Amino acid sequence: MDTIFLVLSLFLPRITLLIYYFSHGIPANNMPLIGDFLLTVFLPRVLILIYVVDNLGTSSPWFWIHLIAAILVYSGFGKYSHKRYKKKD
Repeated sequence: MDTIFLVLSLFLPRITLLIYYFSHGIPANNMPLIGDFLLTVFLPRVLILIYVVDNLGTSSPWFWIHLIAAILVYSGFGKYSHKRYKKKD
């Protein structure tokens, strides 16, 4: 896997996946095409985790970095979610 793919997908996962799809640079995987498409649209970080596990394994530091990023994003750690759930005075 390209290091550029791994770094970009931490910050812009959906855009990175689209760029690599159109440039035919998606990492080798066992996912059917429809699964790639649906996960790219709805859960891009999960798809990137699948790519990392298929190519690098779970002992890779990139797996743990992407897993932590996915947990933070999906748990609402971002700035937008704090604004949304903030109580009004």
